[in-house]
Amino acid sequence: MTRGNQRDLARERNLKKQLELQKKKGANDKGPNKGMTLEQRKQRDAELMREKQRKAMAQKDCSAQS
Repeated sequence: MTRGNQRDLARERNLKKQLELQKKKGANDKGPNKGMTLEQRKQRDAELMREKQRKAMAQKDCSAQS
């Protein structure tokens, strides 16, 4: 069982290395942004914000009428 500690240490080092590589990735390579250009991301985000504003305004109008 003397190798168990080495194995655990190697796993920890590898995990740390993988996390560092994830941090270095650009926004284009992460999650839902994968394969999108900067302009495409900006358009998507702008549309999401517009929708959020519409919902907030609708909620505000409903509460003002009540």
